[in-house]
Amino acid sequence: MFPHRGRLAVAASLLLALALIVAGCTSFSHTLADPASSGTATTTTAQPTAAPIKWTDCNKQIQPLIAKQPGSNRNLAFECGRTEVPISYAEPAGATLPLFLVRAKLAGQTGKIGSLVVNPGGPGASGADAAISLALTLPDDVLKRFDLVGFDPRGVGLSTPVRCIPDDLKEQVIAANPRPVTKAQLDDTFALQRKVADGCAKQYGDALGTFNTVDTARDMDRLRQALGDEKLTYLGYSYGTTLGSTYAELFPERVRALVLDGAVDPDLNVQRDAESGAKGLEGGFDAFAGNCTKLIAGCPIGATPRKFVMDLLTRAAKTPIASSATGEKRQATDGVVLTAVQAGLYDSGTWPQLAQALAAAQNGDSKGLFSLADSYSGRLPDATYSNLLDANLAVNCADTEETFTQDRIRVLAADWNHKYPLFGAGAAASLYTCSVWRAHRTPLPKRDAAGSAPILVVGNSGDPVTPLPGAQDMARDLKSGVLLVWQGQGHTSYPKTDCVRRAVDSYLVNLTKPLDGLTCPA
Repeated sequence: MFPHRGRLAVAASLLLALALIVAGCTSFSHTLADPASSGTATTTTAQPTAAPIKWTDCNKQIQPLIAKQPGSNRNLAFECGRTEVPISYAEPAGATLPLFLVRAKLAGQTGKIGSLVVNPGGPGASGADAAISLALTLPDDVLKRFDLVGFDPRGVGLSTPVRCIPDDLKEQVIAANPRPVTKAQLDDTFALQRKVADGCAKQYGDALGTFNTVDTARDMDRLRQALGDEKLTYLGYSYGTTLGSTYAELFPERVRALVLDGAVDPDLNVQRDAESGAKGLEGGFDAFAGNCTKLIAGCPIGATPRKFVMDLLTRAAKTPIASSATGEKRQATDGVVLTAVQAGLYDSGTWPQLAQALAAAQNGDSKGLFSLADSYSGRLPDATYSNLLDANLAVNCADTEETFTQDRIRVLAADWNHKYPLFGAGAAASLYTCSVWRAHRTPLPKRDAAGSAPILVVGNSGDPVTPLPGAQDMARDLKSGVLLVWQGQGHTSYPKTDCVRRAVDSYLVNLTKPLDGLTCPA
């Protein structure tokens, strides 16, 4: 129901701590639906150009959060910022909403170029969190030349977050049948989707369409101006490639360098994109299964991982599986099982964790499954949820005008369940989500970014979330697109391997584009 895409898993404890850092700052706590704001955010003095960013030192608050993580020994300093952008660019001097930012600086910068703006995907993932995480992992050669800046897009995280799905309803959605095929199963799914859509429409009304990619791209140009950069340097993962390519379409003359890693295919309509996603996840599962069965110590889930998971789904649907975690009252349904599987496929580094979690669940303990599922859905340590799912749904639905009838979805569910036994039926059912969404739509533009500087598109031949054809299509569509391919596994590529890292670093720092179609080995 919530097909979000992102490179970086939500660091739940980090997001919670960041929320505490800005607690008490009403600019970040109110929403467009706040009755006290009369349906709009605060009105400020007319801003024909970018509003300034108000930076504060939050190094002392962030450093303890990253202590002992790989890369935390770097000499980094962090600032938190806020700025205002128009709610509607049709009224650029009208009411505004606040955006939250984090800026990371590495000590000893030399030959500084400017800011590298980052987005981790989703939609709904926190760019502020991404800036902190990437400050620990990006190459020194890049951090010595750029400040790393991440912003929570409108409606996300700490930037006027859209919140319209109660936590208990999110629990229902995640626990629901993930492979609805029969009439009764699909009827239940449709009813749950209508309940979510009705609640969001009731809470936000006409303002619900505010959260869309086109206006977020316009926000990003305001941030570029406020950061003092003549042109934008940007690193976007997964859905972040949609945001980045939209920016390039709107502002081609303002592009310095864009890296679009794990590209969402711009040529697919909603139905083809959903089917491509199901097919990619099936391929990702097969790669995980093949790796597991070749382990010298033996695969924890046996010689036939797909049968193991199918049997576990059947068991969990009939008798949900308890967890050994202290204080945990939830039990893992088949919905939780498959959410955990999907989360585990994003990065080959989590494959061992996924195998162990599935094996433990078969033995009656779902603790590991909940750990994976919660990282995917944005569930925080205090048992509440971030607004990842709310924002994901709002942005995805605002970005398209396509709708599907129940009859059409029933046909697709049966067909895709046969083609893609784990993920097909759920992908088909997800098409109904935006069909009942009641909000103004701002469809994504066709994107060729004519007149832009070269744009580097990175694809991964083993990406289960954004399959390689998406990167190939995006690089071909963009007039200045250059394709870089990694023959690896997992979602996105940079900076996971030396070949990709060298090519991307040279492009970001020196504007030296690699040979179009360069392929890096696994």
